[in-house]
Amino acid sequence: MIANYHTHTYRCGHAAGEDRQYVETAIRRGLQVLGFSDHVPMPFPDGHESRFRVPLRLLEDYVQSVLDLQAEYKADIDVRLGFEAEYYPDLFESMLRLIEPYPVDYLLLAQHFNDSRETVYNPRMQLSRQALGQYVDMVVAGMETGRFSCVAHPDLFFYAGPDRIYRQEMTRLCRRARELDVPLEINLLGLRTGRCYPNELFWAAAKAEGCRAILGSDAHTPEDVADPEQLDAALAFADRFGVIPEERLRLIRPV
Repeated sequence: MIANYHTHTYRCGHAAGEDRQYVETAIRRGLQVLGFSDHVPMPFPDGHESRFRVPLRLLEDYVQSVLDLQAEYKADIDVRLGFEAEYYPDLFESMLRLIEPYPVDYLLLAQHFNDSRETVYNPRMQLSRQALGQYVDMVVAGMETGRFSCVAHPDLFFYAGPDRIYRQEMTRLCRRARELDVPLEINLLGLRTGRCYPNELFWAAAKAEGCRAILGSDAHTPEDVADPEQLDAALAFADRFGVIPEERLRLIRPV
């Protein structure tokens, strides 16, 4: 691994460590690129703030911290400014306006919920084919905006219904990702914590459809960045499906 684009900070409320520690760990482990991609603030019209995002009041602090580290460590590593974001059609343009003043290098698409009410958490076990279909619809629509550089944990939806239905819906997602040339992430957080992703059925479909793949540490502590044991597990997982992860993303500036 020479590049990791999936890195959080303490500002989201469920990560730990100082930003500098993530950069220094990345350098020590031989990375050439470290992208910070904390959860983007969402401009909910009622003033609500998600419990897992960077609060609006800390947005400037997050951006300035990443830019300062980018300048300080430029001789040692390429530090990039990004965000992890859901695609909510009703909030998408206002979210883009919110981050437009900043030199954002990329967005990761990560559909934790199917709509901006954020009532049903997609990684929670579900039997609803309708909800699975809505998840795929939202991911596809997000990819079609052309604003996202990658889909983070594309297999995050925890469907406990028939495998046949899961394969059918996720094949639809993978086929569109291949058509749009959007890479899909093999997520190391899922591997290290035993989550419902990465999902074997999903990656069999991704391979069959000829999708591009990349590894993402999804780092919530500095030691998660390019952790050698986690990388070995992720590469072994990819190898089981004949998937060869790419080393770098082609970054798409969202605004």
